[in-house]
Amino acid sequence: MNQDSPYIVQVNGRTATTGDLAPLAFAGHAHFTAVQIRGGRARGLDLHLERLRTASVELFGRALPEELVRSHLRTALRDGPADLSLTATVSSTAGEFTAADAELALLVRTGSPSTGPRGPLALAAVEHERYLPHVKHVGETAKTHLLRQAVAEGFDDAAFLDREGRFSEATIWNLAFWDGEAVVWPRAEVLTGTTMSIVRRQLDRLGVRQRTAAITPDDLPALAGAVVMNSWTPGVAVHRIGAVELPAAPRFLAELHRAYEAEPLVAP
Repeated sequence: MNQDSPYIVQVNGRTATTGDLAPLAFAGHAHFTAVQIRGGRARGLDLHLERLRTASVELFGRALPEELVRSHLRTALRDGPADLSLTATVSSTAGEFTAADAELALLVRTGSPSTGPRGPLALAAVEHERYLPHVKHVGETAKTHLLRQAVAEGFDDAAFLDREGRFSEATIWNLAFWDGEAVVWPRAEVLTGTTMSIVRRQLDRLGVRQRTAAITPDDLPALAGAVVMNSWTPGVAVHRIGAVELPAAPRFLAELHRAYEAEPLVAP
């Protein structure tokens, strides 16, 4: 990083060296979580820690101790701005294309805070299923490729249809729909985002109706709104998917943002 920058790149709690970073330039067998830090604290910290733990167990057969992860996060945040974006990536020091056991490393990178695009967005509907969809893993060339194709076709981004023709998620987003009375989550294999989980548990506490349903392109005309969400934001309006126009849904957006803001900020 630029020495004048307030942001950092650290591996296992210390400033990353070229030797630390060079193997990661070609690493595809790793996983991560992304979080917005506000006032030195994070929403849904328990969800981020659980994501790192379960993904590590699946990919590597073990996980870093939670207190060690928290310690590295505290170190990364100690001298930085109060508001920032943070990604924490877990990889094996053995590298790729080997089944050898090795120590796990935690790469923490910070950057400027983000709230996502303003929207509303137009999404292309494309057939795609992510490998290990429940893991937030790296090296997903298809997501950027499909995004670029969508933009070239006049869209802002792409939404995915699985082999059964159901909407699942978008490139770097979860999808959510509105039927006029309830939040509708797609029934498909998806990465359950931390923001999605925050919103779901807070909507429950606020008494807002939710349901899960298989949503296909044929179902879109009957819906009252759609959004995408990720670590940047609990909701960006979507006004079109494919050729189908979707109505503005200010109440829907307001409920999602209200739920997200009800989640307390917690220090690592």
